[in-house]
Amino acid sequence: MKLPRVRCEKCERAIAAGPVAGRLSKGRLWRHDPPVVHRQPGVPLVSCIGSLEIVDLPYGQMEITIDEPEPADAAQVDDPVLF
Repeated sequence: MKLPRVRCEKCERAIAAGPVAGRLSKGRLWRHDPPVVHRQPGVPLVSCIGSLEIVDLPYGQMEITIDEPEPADAAQVDDPVLF
């Protein structure tokens, strides 16, 4: 599933927003690091303060990829069953 991207109000980055149950027009921003913070060994990770906020989702349909089953062999489908 492709999640829509919404601008984080705190760090101004485009972040994926997952749907919120029971609220079709709302989404929750995924956790993300602020752009100015670089990962240093031994230092705890600090998420952007805009992470996990509930935001308005952009209008439109979410894109869901579904694997379709392969069609049966054409020879088997075209042959009538004789009893």
